[in-house]
Amino acid sequence: MSKTIKTLRGMHDVLPGQTPGWSRLESTLSQTARHYGYQEIRMPIVEQTALFSRGIGEVTDIVEKEMYTFDDRNGDSLTLRPEGTASCVRACLEHGLIHNQQRKLWYIGPMFRHERPQKGRYRQFHQFGVEAFGVNGAEMDVELMLMASRIWQQLGITDVQLQINTLGSSDARAAHRAVLIEYLKSHADDLDEEARARLETNPLRILDSKNPAVQAVVAHAPALADYLDEADRENFAEVQHLLTAAGVSFVVNPRLVRGLDYYNRTVFEWVTESLGAQGTICAGGRYDGLVAQLGGKATPAAGFAMGLERLVELIGQADDESTADIYVLWPEPSAKGAALAAAEGLRRALPDLRIQCALDGGALKNQLKRADRSGARFAVIIEDTADADSWRVKSLRLNAPLEPIPEAPLEPAAATALLRAELAADRRTT
Repeated sequence: MSKTIKTLRGMHDVLPGQTPGWSRLESTLSQTARHYGYQEIRMPIVEQTALFSRGIGEVTDIVEKEMYTFDDRNGDSLTLRPEGTASCVRACLEHGLIHNQQRKLWYIGPMFRHERPQKGRYRQFHQFGVEAFGVNGAEMDVELMLMASRIWQQLGITDVQLQINTLGSSDARAAHRAVLIEYLKSHADDLDEEARARLETNPLRILDSKNPAVQAVVAHAPALADYLDEADRENFAEVQHLLTAAGVSFVVNPRLVRGLDYYNRTVFEWVTESLGAQGTICAGGRYDGLVAQLGGKATPAAGFAMGLERLVELIGQADDESTADIYVLWPEPSAKGAALAAAEGLRRALPDLRIQCALDGGALKNQLKRADRSGARFAVIIEDTADADSWRVKSLRLNAPLEPIPEAPLEPAAATALLRAELAADRRTT
């Protein structure tokens, strides 16, 4: 007997009973993006490796350790996308979407990172992301945070906190970087191996280390805020003012730096304590230099991304195993054609409902058992092909219909009207 093949470590199936929860989440996200004037864009999952090494940064964890990279048959280095922003910018430049114009885009789909799988962190995961180009002001940053806040409201998420920080300009970061390196070198013995490896390459990432010993060191490190110029300070003050005016509470976290090289000025994260260590459910900020870095004209830009797996876990979507609202039965073989036609008629008349037909026939008792297992509220029984215009409607659930269902067969139009009224009422009360 052949050995069964299973999914790769860190990659998971989303089973039929789970997909309704995912679909509802995806619908909420896409509708919210459209309400804010964003257009959908879809990028390929495989890109040239240089896109991510140039865009994300050579010395980031993603590029150094986490990317799925391979050479194709032509010898070109390709990578499964580890995040969406660089791909979105590439698409905008390739198709002229942001040349001398504002553009607001959203996307959703799988990303890939070869890291140690754990709860809330997978090797194939899914993100919803938004990217806005051409607006150079704090109001763009704040609108992104307002959009995320609205999503939490629509999903019923309350245990979430907005943390914000500013990384300032490239000049401010360069000045801060020099003194930060000197400070950290003087405490090198107290740093872990990962922090020491980042000392010369990406010292800012040491600031948000989760190691308590490293946290004790960085607690007294030189603060980036002390090296901001006047424009940076005014911009960050405006972000805080606009958030306050919009009624969005936040905390300033001076250790929030984000893990990608392209960020500047405003960065933010929405975090929750309900998911343990993997508590960040939305992260983003401004990345004004990325478009030029990837070969375009300097363009102000900002965006965020949300991990769908963490959101699904947070909102606790219950499995939904039901597959039908109405089940069409045909106890006599001669009624098979009439039953198929009746199911098609119901699908035309009730396009928002799920209509199943008992394709394998059999005894009425067995068909009713299958209909019950489908989760359907009602069965429609076509008993005789000689009188296909007579349907018998049967309730399969304990909750009583609005009106008693006639025992006598109904004409299709009357039966359809009855089913429409009953199922609409049922959905209003659930």
